[in-house]
Amino acid sequence: MRAARLMRVVLLLQTRRTMTAAELAAELEVSERTVQRDIASLSEAGVPVYADRGRSGGYRLIGGYRTRLTGLGRDEAEALFLSGVPSALQAMGLADAASAARLKVSAALLPELADAPASAAQRFHLDAPGWWREAETPPLLPVVADAVWDDAVLNVVYRERERVLAPYGLILKAGVWYLAARVGDAYRVYRVDRFTTAAPSGERFERDHSFDLPSFWAQRAAEFARSILRETVTVRLSEAGARLLRLVTDRAAAEESLAAAGPPDGAGRVTVTLPVESLEVAYHQLLGLGPEAEILAPPALRHRFAEAAWRTARLYG
Repeated sequence: MRAARLMRVVLLLQTRRTMTAAELAAELEVSERTVQRDIASLSEAGVPVYADRGRSGGYRLIGGYRTRLTGLGRDEAEALFLSGVPSALQAMGLADAASAARLKVSAALLPELADAPASAAQRFHLDAPGWWREAETPPLLPVVADAVWDDAVLNVVYRERERVLAPYGLILKAGVWYLAARVGDAYRVYRVDRFTTAAPSGERFERDHSFDLPSFWAQRAAEFARSILRETVTVRLSEAGARLLRLVTDRAAAEESLAAAGPPDGAGRVTVTLPVESLEVAYHQLLGLGPEAEILAPPALRHRFAEAAWRTARLYG
């Protein structure tokens, strides 16, 4: 632990040229007293660290000293590929590994490229959770993430049932964490926040290297999106309504419905049969189209829209 911190001190000074004790303490999450002891240890080990006194002073390496301790460990190398998703790294307990990996990469760069990591970080950022949604980290996520990295069999309780899983990969979708796992010969998806308990069994599983996580997730996500569309509604849309339909309901369902629609009627409107999750969901989604959509069926939903239109007309006089 201390050896890793000492190496981080050297890499930080090599990358940033000069840093105060306070800056190093904040970066390493230790006290300034600990930083001073670390600097003394480095000096005793022959690392040429010099302390500039005064208000603008700080620690720096003398004579262009550069460490060769820049080889990435496995955990650091793997974390580096996730460094564009800092919230995910933090949630899985990999922030320190990613920070060390970035430092090693920065230390290995030529001096004229030293600002490249900061330059990229200020131009591109991935914010995974959706709007108006506060992302919550499942308490068992670090345990599950460790099992994924180590190919460790997990004993879990999921929706009050005990299960034995071979955890293949984690997916972060709109702020919600999912686990792709093998159960017997089948691959399934579990929401991590619905695990009541999760603990490694002490055994490891043999990973099927033909398994492709992005392809698996894309297929399951498409299947899930279709599986929840259990009802259908018939809607007559204006040109504007047809253009906006994909923005208020399932995009794929909207596009397929529009592609299957016949030609516009005399008023320029097209009639589509639209798959929806439920009539309640369809009511709230299609209500946003206002007069650009007319519900034709089922009758109960048409009546509800007519009532909403009447109430709106009374409200506005």
